[in-house]
Amino acid sequence: MNPNKQMMDKMGYDRSITMFSPDGRLLQVEYAKKTVKQGPTALAMVCKDGVVFIADKRISSKLMVSEAIEKMFRIDDHIGATAAGIISDARVLVDRSQLKAQQHAVTYDSKIDIISVVKDMCDLKQICTQSAGLRPFGVSMLVGGVEEDGTIKLFLTEPYGLYFQHYAAVIGEGEPELTPELEKKYKPGMSIDEGFKLGLGMMKGFLKSDFNFDRMVAAFIDVKDKRYTKLSNDEMKKLIK
Repeated sequence: MNPNKQMMDKMGYDRSITMFSPDGRLLQVEYAKKTVKQGPTALAMVCKDGVVFIADKRISSKLMVSEAIEKMFRIDDHIGATAAGIISDARVLVDRSQLKAQQHAVTYDSKIDIISVVKDMCDLKQICTQSAGLRPFGVSMLVGGVEEDGTIKLFLTEPYGLYFQHYAAVIGEGEPELTPELEKKYKPGMSIDEGFKLGLGMMKGFLKSDFNFDRMVAAFIDVKDKRYTKLSNDEMKKLIK
């Protein structure tokens, strides 16, 4: 087939989110996934005493205030999240999840379970893959925390509304390189401190000369307190001396 003809056919099928290509693909959804892979790296892992999140903020200008760049989110005291892709899309999902968590607390006088937050987030993502006039959310999110019974959970949500439970996961530009490394080095019995040392060390190895603590953000939720806590730059520096 003529290459120009193939390109013209593809262009026709990627102009609408609701139109399947002849080989059964939604091209706009695939483009959303590519957007995620261009975003700064984020990772999370389940440890024996909690869940840790680490993300690269990728500061594009020395004039920007690094602390003002959103990459780590508190959904509730016991649930946190980080994202890769279009962060403004992530903020919309986080705002919705925060409201759902607050409504649950008021209605049932208990903390919302993590899977309910993830399912609600992914339901909205999925609607945007089948409705004309919309576009898919161009963001993947790592959502994790500690349930009321002490169970530690971590989920990865895809731009098209699918979600998976993980022990550890990487999203963003570093996924192809860091995922095999994480598969080799991750151990479920690691402590939170050991998780941070592993994650920050991997980020340092991936970013090389571009690595600095101003562009990194890290947070954790431990089993004892069940409370979302961010690390300061000094605390991160102590972990990877």
